Amino acid sequence: MESYTGICYNDPMAKQKDNGVLYDENAILSLDSLEHIRLRPGMYVGRLGDGTHADDGIYILLKEIIDNAVDEFTMHCGNRINVTLRDNCVTVRDFGRGIPFGKVVDCVSKINTGAKYGGEVFMFSVGLNGVGTKAVNALSSFFRVTSYRDGASFEAEFEHGKLKGQKESPSDEPNGTLVEFIPDPAMFGDYHFNEEFIRTRMENYAFLNTGLTLTFNKQVFKSTNGLMDLLQQQVGEDSIYPIISYKSPQLEFAFTHVRNTWGENYFSYVNGQHTSDGGTHLSAFKEGLLKGINEHSGKNWSPQDVREGIVGAISIKILNPIFESQTKNKLGNVEIRGPITAQVKEAVTDHLFKHPETAQLLTQRIINNEKLRKELNEVKKGAKEAARKVAINIPKLRDCKYHLGQTKDPEQGEASMIFLTEGDSASGTITKTRDVLTQAVYGLRGKILNVCGKQKTEIYKNEELYNMMVALGIENGLDGLRYGKVVIATDADNDGFHIRNLLMTYFFSYFEDLILAGRLYILETPLFRVRNKSVTRYCYSEAERDSALSAIKGAEITRFKGLGEIDSKEFGNFIGQDMKLVQVQAQSMSDIRKKIEFYMGANTPERREFIMENLV
Repeated sequence: MESYTGICYNDPMAKQKDNGVLYDENAILSLDSLEHIRLRPGMYVGRLGDGTHADDGIYILLKEIIDNAVDEFTMHCGNRINVTLRDNCVTVRDFGRGIPFGKVVDCVSKINTGAKYGGEVFMFSVGLNGVGTKAVNALSSFFRVTSYRDGASFEAEFEHGKLKGQKESPSDEPNGTLVEFIPDPAMFGDYHFNEEFIRTRMENYAFLNTGLTLTFNKQVFKSTNGLMDLLQQQVGEDSIYPIISYKSPQLEFAFTHVRNTWGENYFSYVNGQHTSDGGTHLSAFKEGLLKGINEHSGKNWSPQDVREGIVGAISIKILNPIFESQTKNKLGNVEIRGPITAQVKEAVTDHLFKHPETAQLLTQRIINNEKLRKELNEVKKGAKEAARKVAINIPKLRDCKYHLGQTKDPEQGEASMIFLTEGDSASGTITKTRDVLTQAVYGLRGKILNVCGKQKTEIYKNEELYNMMVALGIENGLDGLRYGKVVIATDADNDGFHIRNLLMTYFFSYFEDLILAGRLYILETPLFRVRNKSVTRYCYSEAERDSALSAIKGAEITRFKGLGEIDSKEFGNFIGQDMKLVQVQAQSMSDIRKKIEFYMGANTPERREFIMENLV
């Protein structure tokens, strides 16, 4: 008698059980659309988070509402959007056409209901799936939408996606839509909005929609030059030549090469949506850029030599975008590649012929890139063979089983991380308590070389820098990155902070794309343990310590100076489910470069003067 998962196939009377659980018609559930959103929120907003990461769910909720307002502007209906944030309550007011009164409730509560399917009322919209606003409604403890049309208003109020009331009344407000919502703490926990993240989003909306004025808590965001303004903010005065830009109704791009920068960095958008993982439009842009430069010069430069040190941005408008998921991080439309490549190539060639001074500066940068690449190849011959597979052989690396892009389960690969620690004591503590499936440990021998202002050849001359690069798999760019997160885990003392700064200088100097991709983090571990015989509390600041002391009677305090001082059994609490990570972010790479040059560069007199003036 053959059986499979407890079911006897030659016995028709056998109950369909699996591990003792009855599987019959009663096990099949049908949820309404908003119930499904609350049960599986990750399908609709990606990660939930608590607001400490720019891609956490609360910011996706805000983005979905603003996207709808921007769609009105795209259709030439209203050129202003006002956003406010008060006590976790977000309001978004546009001045477009306003939702037709008879469909207000349906548009914010019924999946696959909207005006973005016909291709005429909204031609270049991001939200083509009829999900975004419904997800905001379902994941909010309070949600209210008000539509203003021709001297009247219609208001509907919801709690947890359930309609609580609606009314229609006269109004002297201009046409448009007002949405107010509070993200549900039951879904997002003890969250907090980071206003800097929101301001960055407002800036991007302005860059991508010239002529649109946005306000956030009365701060105004507006751009006149589009992507040129975006790149100018990023590169500042570091560009080698004036930013090259092009704009047509469906395509806009801009690019330049930057001094003392390695790798290539891009900002890509589709219908105003930031595609952080790129897609076919970005690939086509890079291909067209290479072909245009080669055609102008009559050369056959390699892609690496042309793109080394480049910062670019591309934005396209497309009728039927195909994204990988509801979070829309990557575009998949293959039919657009050829037309974009041809248009970029023609525009680049035309610009370079019309601006010979710019063409000369660009060509000189490519020549320098080629020279440096050949020098690097010579240095590489003396370096160890770079093995990027699982059998990587680096003495201080304690690897994990799953790696980014190298496992059948993408979630496991994305969950993988590597801790960069100082010394044997700290690395030993983490190694004993880590999850061997997804957490790797790389132990530094101490303070690494300060690479501020140094050539990339230093990586191949320094064993520590080289081994770290190979362990991460980033020698040839992020495509080889082996871990979803790179986590700096140093002691909470002066030496630890110095090593942290040296590591960040290393990544900012040679691997900016790692930071721009949101892959670099700093591990926060407790500074104090406050406990008595029955209660233990870990504190991450002096304020938390003082609060714990007042709450715990007869408590003793332990100050953790280094990671190695924390017992391995305790340390498991700090790199597990409740791990505290701070993402390393850069709003402007130009500003970061200036700060690195000031704090880590060879400007000792200026730095000493600054320290003396600010010493407390």
